[in-house]
Amino acid sequence: MVSLHPIVDKGLQKGDPNFQGGTLKCLCSSNPVEIKLKGNVLHQHLCGCSQCWRPKGALFSQVAVIPDGNVEVTKNKDKLEIVDKNATILRYACKDCGAHLYGPIEKDHAFKGLSFVHTDLSNDKGWQEPQFAAFVSSLTEQGYPPEKMGEVREKIKELGIEPYDALSPPLMDALANFEAEKSGNKRKL
Repeated sequence: MVSLHPIVDKGLQKGDPNFQGGTLKCLCSSNPVEIKLKGNVLHQHLCGCSQCWRPKGALFSQVAVIPDGNVEVTKNKDKLEIVDKNATILRYACKDCGAHLYGPIEKDHAFKGLSFVHTDLSNDKGWQEPQFAAFVSSLTEQGYPPEKMGEVREKIKELGIEPYDALSPPLMDALANFEAEKSGNKRKL
């Protein structure tokens, strides 16, 4: 049996549309970094890229976005560092345990103003459930056997979500529209 991520391996749990947010904590047993998220997240998904943090043994990360203004570091901010200052997503990770807690985008980008967050680092219940799986084929770039990719996609579909080798179509449309507007190539058909 394929194990995707500890949270979804038990089946998808529907989120609460009235959920008001919660707290993320890094994996440190003492003095964990804590982040308060106001409100629920958007575009929660499983991600197979090589950049997103995932729990030990998980094939996918579970990541979503939330407006930057809804993210507040409430404890041990001094333990955070940016993983790669040149990346589009400035992933803030705990220096001690390595867990990524949030990642804003500060560059001129379609998703500027949003932070990527890992709600699996929260004990609070009600977060939006994964809506899709992104960058599924990227698993093979990280050493996953190509002959087992069919099993991975089948397991994702059994959860009732679609596997994509990029982001979901609406997010890819948003990226394309942003680039078209930026370059002045947007036209009406």
